[in-house]
Amino acid sequence: MLTRFLGPRYRELAKNWTPTATVWGAVGAVGLVWATDWRLILDWVPYINGKFKKDDYPSGKKFRSKPQLARYLGGSMDLSTFDFRTGKMLMSKMNKSRQRVRYDSSNQVKGKPDLNTALPVRQTASIFKQPVTKITNHPSNKVKSDPQKAVDQPRQLFWEKKLSGLSAFDIAEELVRTMDLPKGLQGVGPGCTDETLLSAIASALHTSTMPITGQLSAAVEKNPGVWLNTTQPLCKAFMVTDEDIRKQEELVQQVRKRLEEALMADMLAHVEELARDEVPLDKACGDEDEDEDEDEEEEPEPDPELERV
Repeated sequence: MLTRFLGPRYRELAKNWTPTATVWGAVGAVGLVWATDWRLILDWVPYINGKFKKDDYPSGKKFRSKPQLARYLGGSMDLSTFDFRTGKMLMSKMNKSRQRVRYDSSNQVKGKPDLNTALPVRQTASIFKQPVTKITNHPSNKVKSDPQKAVDQPRQLFWEKKLSGLSAFDIAEELVRTMDLPKGLQGVGPGCTDETLLSAIASALHTSTMPITGQLSAAVEKNPGVWLNTTQPLCKAFMVTDEDIRKQEELVQQVRKRLEEALMADMLAHVEELARDEVPLDKACGDEDEDEDEDEEEEPEPDPELERV
């Protein structure tokens, strides 16, 4: 049992219960430790000039810190919740320790579930893996994947507006003019321009596997922040007709024809350039042949006397 001295001017000494040890703090003795079979005698000692006039040590033990007291008492008493300065047992710490012990005991009873469905591997001395045969009463059961995990991550509202302001430049660092959208494609949402709509449609064509139909709900125009379908680009609902397909085919044919004419012109220019390079080369080869013939004619006839020698 622990007690402390009362009041700023007096301290209570329990001499009738002869203390085993006196607990000391920063201002002097702050508490006594008793056994349960000692006598009770009260004595009041006046407090003079901030110091005790008389200190009694019945057993001759004096402790300056909590570790010294813990070493003296050993395991006979739990001092984890004891405050050395005030000499009191802190009830808040006692309640926390009890709750911790109760929580630990409850956790030890409950077992942790094993969520691993993979077959184990034999732990033998062999360097090769030896699989384990799984025997079950329901061989047709299969693990089904959770459909919620396969859902795409949610996208931010009006995320297509981040693509606005992006421009493409050719090899000559000149701005490439963007294509013109058909009149049937109209943007939806605040600040949706033709450039933003074009970027949104191009992104949907490359990243989405769903058909692009636009915003089918009519309430999008009233409050796009609530009724907007994030899986579709920021455009009103549209319908592709046979006339649109025919116009697009004609446009593709015109572009292909212009490309063919450009390739033919480039090929003809290349052939003419090669022909111009071959003419000076043939002339140079003819001049070299004439020089060789003249050298052969100027060679003197061999002297028969020199050949005889």
